[in-house]
Amino acid sequence: MKHQISRLSPHQNGKVVAALLAVTTFALLIPLGLIARVVAPPEAQLPLAALLLVPLLYLVVGYVGVTVACSVYNAMYRFVGGLEYDSVPTDVAK
Repeated sequence: MKHQISRLSPHQNGKVVAALLAVTTFALLIPLGLIARVVAPPEAQLPLAALLLVPLLYLVVGYVGVTVACSVYNAMYRFVGGLEYDSVPTDVAK
C-alpha cells in the first residue's frame, strides 16, 4: 500500500532534529575536545567556551535549516507531490 506524506510540521521536526544534533555534537565534541586539550600544545588549544558553543550553534542552525526545508516541502507538495513509501500491515501480537 503506497502512502504520501502531505505535510511536514516545521516546528516539531525542527525541534527534534535540533535536539538530536545538539546532543550528538555535545556527546562527541566534549570527549574529543578534552583529549585534544591534553594532547595539543597550549597555543593550539580551543577555549573551553568554544567547545560549549559548537553544540549550541548546531542546535540553532539545525532548527532553522529543518524548519525552512519542511516549509519548502509543504509549499512544493501541491506541485510535485509528496514523499512516497510502501507499508504493509503487520500483526502486532506475534
